[in-house]
Amino acid sequence: MTYEFLWYIPNTVEPGHRGDDAVDGYGTLDHSVDLAVTAERHGWSGALIGTGWGRPDTFTVATALAVRTTTFRPLAAIRPGYWQPAHFASAAATLDQLSGGRLLINIVSGQDNLAAYGDVEGDQAQRYARTREFIRIARRLWTEENVTYEGEHFRVTGSTVTPRPYKNGPRLYFGGASPAAETVSATDADVQLFWGEPLDGIAERIARLRKLSTDLDRELPPLEFGLRITTLVRDTSEQAWHDAEAKVAELARYHETHGDPLRRRAVGQQRLLDLAGRGDVLDSCLYTAPGRYGGGGAGTTWLVGSADEVAAALGRYAELGITHFVLSDTPYKRETARVGDALLPRLRAAAPVG
Repeated sequence: MTYEFLWYIPNTVEPGHRGDDAVDGYGTLDHSVDLAVTAERHGWSGALIGTGWGRPDTFTVATALAVRTTTFRPLAAIRPGYWQPAHFASAAATLDQLSGGRLLINIVSGQDNLAAYGDVEGDQAQRYARTREFIRIARRLWTEENVTYEGEHFRVTGSTVTPRPYKNGPRLYFGGASPAAETVSATDADVQLFWGEPLDGIAERIARLRKLSTDLDRELPPLEFGLRITTLVRDTSEQAWHDAEAKVAELARYHETHGDPLRRRAVGQQRLLDLAGRGDVLDSCLYTAPGRYGGGGAGTTWLVGSADEVAAALGRYAELGITHFVLSDTPYKRETARVGDALLPRLRAAAPVG
């Protein structure tokens, strides 16, 4: 079994993402390259690059970072409504080939500012059905010639992608906790990404997805599982919790002034927010308080502690079947180095790395 350890690059023009340092040149290519090179130097195999309308185009940034690094693997987040599947398949195959197979893809089906880029609103079932068609067309275009596909949402006729991707194409990461999302993961994704739920919740979801993969006659290799979470690591447990509580106090002050930024809550996000009702700290060191004050997505729950404590917590997720870890904390550059140097040697001592 092999493991993937990835970091996170925010890919925003406006400084201060989740408390990041507002350094000169924030959001420029040089800034993003600096983050990617720092990740490469401190042991990360790559990084997730965030997406959303109003941010720099994720695929363009991923291409630039691949050119300016050697081993760095960009996990580029993309939305099916922003791309036509053949256009995406061609762009991904080209970058994958040019980078020697370093490209990874995170497919996002959650809602965005759809009208701004010409997409249309659809209900949950429609969005995930469209995603499933999108993935299937891309996979066929990466491995077949003269592809013809007539679906409810997309169609191509006599389509061939040139150049071919490296091997069979980039690995596809996918998230979502609704039944519609889990159907897509069980049949068509390579890696199901979870946010930071407690161990019992992750174990239950892994078991359900494995059963669903069997029930739905999955044709791909077995589904793998990943964890996307904030990790606040310090030299001692006491310092870690001091800093975590200070950060949450800042979130609380912002929350009082600006209100709740999570007005639209996907199923997975709501699962995280509900955890606070079970207590501020779950399992050994899973901190739920950030979600009470506006922390969203991977910032809703944090693993807090010394490097030994956080490594042990991540090891428990690995025992459940998690093999892909996408970690982060702010300020991004400082924590890329700190967490990489402190945490990755401990994780690699226990598991081989892909």
